[in-house]
Amino acid sequence: MAAPSDVTLLVDGYNVIGAWMPLAFCGDRATLDAAREQLIEELANYSAFQGYQTRIIFDAHQRHGSYGNSELITNALEIFYTEYGETADTHIELFCSQARFQARKSHHRLIVATNDRAQQLTVMGYGAEWISAQQLLGDVEAIALSIQRKQKSNKKTSTRLLSHSLDPDAKKKLEKWRHGLN
Repeated sequence: MAAPSDVTLLVDGYNVIGAWMPLAFCGDRATLDAAREQLIEELANYSAFQGYQTRIIFDAHQRHGSYGNSELITNALEIFYTEYGETADTHIELFCSQARFQARKSHHRLIVATNDRAQQLTVMGYGAEWISAQQLLGDVEAIALSIQRKQKSNKKTSTRLLSHSLDPDAKKKLEKWRHGLN
């Protein structure tokens, strides 16, 4: 696992939502909001576990309003909403363009998650790595499963019996008392 400052993951938010069956939406606003929240939650856990600095980019390409801002969700996850008329693709390309020289000097990894083929070729031209939405989903699910298994094994090993939390000397004394020995 890389140190948090070694890897930045850029996620084309709506592109990934459209590609993930668990997040797929029918087009209504409430379902889209729920899919966006679920993606944010999944990637917050994933980013924390992987040690990635993650930025999910949602575009406001055809929406008027106060966009062009970011929201820090956790130390490892930031949400960015593009400005009106700007796409997530444009934002990701600009980010990769500006980060490429720093990344080369510091061996910083920049990973872009999208299914957009043109975007894939562009970001790779800037020296970034590319993963598909399906690959990201597979990684997220594998991490979640690993965490669940670890939590289950921790629960199985811990018991409520007092004798399991006693030091060996105390256990010996109790054993003597139980057998009537002083």
